[in-house]
Order: sequence, then C-alpha cells, then structure tokens
Amino acid sequence: MIQVFGHQAPDTDSTGSPIVWAWYLSQIKGQQAEPRLLGEPNTEAAFMLDRWSLDKPQIIDDVAEGADCVIVDTNNPAELPASINDANVLQIIDHHKLTGGLQTKAPIEMTIRPLACTATLMHDLMGEDAAKMPEAIKGAMLSCILSDTLEFRSPTTTETDRALAESLAADLGISIPDYAAEMFAAKSDVSAFSEAELLRMDSKEYEVDGTRFRVSVLETTSPDQILSRKEALLAAMPQVASEDGVDEVLLFVVDILREEATMLIPSDLSKSVAEKSFGAAVTGDSVVLPGIMSRKKQIIPVLKV
Repeated sequence: MIQVFGHQAPDTDSTGSPIVWAWYLSQIKGQQAEPRLLGEPNTEAAFMLDRWSLDKPQIIDDVAEGADCVIVDTNNPAELPASINDANVLQIIDHHKLTGGLQTKAPIEMTIRPLACTATLMHDLMGEDAAKMPEAIKGAMLSCILSDTLEFRSPTTTETDRALAESLAADLGISIPDYAAEMFAAKSDVSAFSEAELLRMDSKEYEVDGTRFRVSVLETTSPDQILSRKEALLAAMPQVASEDGVDEVLLFVVDILREEATMLIPSDLSKSVAEKSFGAAVTGDSVVLPGIMSRKKQIIPVLKV
C-alpha cells in the first residue's frame, strides 16, 4: 500500500493534495494508495474536509523502513517523517524550491514546477483522466488552489492556477468569491488554539547562513483576532524556539484583504532580520510589511541575518 502525504503542520494543500493523488493512484492507476497526514489539519483544511464530506486521513508520526510512499507539497526533509530516508519513496510532486537531503532507494518520478499549488500540478499530470474526478475530489482541488493563491492575491499565482480554479468552480456551480470567503473565515478562527499552537500551525523550518528559523505564517481576514494576542505570542516565541531546536521563530500575520503582513519582533535577531531582509524600519515589537503575502516567494528567498 502506498502512503501519500505532504508536510508537517498540514495546511489545505498538504491535506487536500494527498487525498487527490491517492484517489488518482487507486481509482485510475489501479494501485492501492491511501492519504496520510503528518499532524492535525488546520482550521481551513478541516473546513474543506467537512464541506466536501471527505474523511480525515489517518495521522502518522513516522514511516516504516521500506514503506512505499509518495511525497507531495514538499521536498524538505525537515518537514517530513524522521525515517523518510529509510522508506521507499516512489514519487515527489511539489511546487517549492529544491531543498536537498532526501535519499531514495531507486530512481523515482520527481516533478517540481513553479505553480502556486501542488493540486494544479497534479491536474496536469493526470491529463485526460482529470475529467474522471468526482465532485468531492474537484472540491478538494479547488480548495487547495484558492488557499495557496489566497484567491489569486498571492504573487505565486499563475494563469494556470487561475484558469483551473475557474474551470473547477464552474463545474461545481460555485462562486469563487463566496467559497473563498467561507474558507478564509474558517482559517481566521483561531480562538481555540494556544499561542504555541498558533506559532506551529503553518510553519516551516529553514536555515539561513547557519541560523535556524521556524518561519510561521498566519493568513487571515481578521488580523485583529491574532494581533490582540501579541503580548502572549511574543512571550511564547522564545519558548517554542527552544523546544523546537531553532534559533528564532519568525511570525508573519498576513492580512489577506489588505495584502500586507505584520511581523512580530521579539528580539534583536528578528529586528535584524526584518531590517536586512525587508528594508523595514523597526521601532517597536512589530512592523507592517506592505505587499508581503507569500512565504515561498517573498519571505524565504530574501531572509538575511
């Protein structure tokens, strides 16, 4: 049996794309495959599962030696199970930069393309078989694209992503603005989460010139819900960094509607990062970064220490 999974701290794309590809492998290619998650899905991903009546994939902590698996929406070993290099990786489907560090037991199929969403890439790989997707799989695919493009606001958005989303929405009889608003409302409701959970919710580990960061991004249409907890978040950031074995947590609260990010500044290191990376003038414990929407395209590539 093939396990299909994305990255840790699964967002909508890393929840929906394993479901989409496991459907394709099992129903179209005739291979036994099941989706898996490397943690609890975030609130938007949970909304998607409920909206399209999809079963939440089984959550796994690790993979067994020799286990067949397909990796989607990442190629970064820091975001994958600890034993990933002992598993039998069959395929990687991703839209992020090549990180390095993965080892495979044999040559594999590997597809990385500069698209906003893994699900968009999957649709292309399916070819004519994509027309066989049932409604729930189309709904998952549409959700992934709208999430990763922030309803086409993200600078990562391509015409391929937009055209596919519009086609899927037409097939499903869905208004993209209305559905995206429902998704973003679900994503914005973080009242049930602790500060530490918020900092890990949508985060990725990266190393910049020997300094290890947990880069956390919270995308929301209600930034005040998060920023009203600023003092508690600032206090939690050093503790989370210590527990997770990184030098610093960088938190960006992305205001989807205003198309800007607020970066919290808990230390001299984060102040230096903000000034060197974004040319920001930091005078307090937070700074607004106009136009910053994408961790993949606008944050990670420019980080300096």
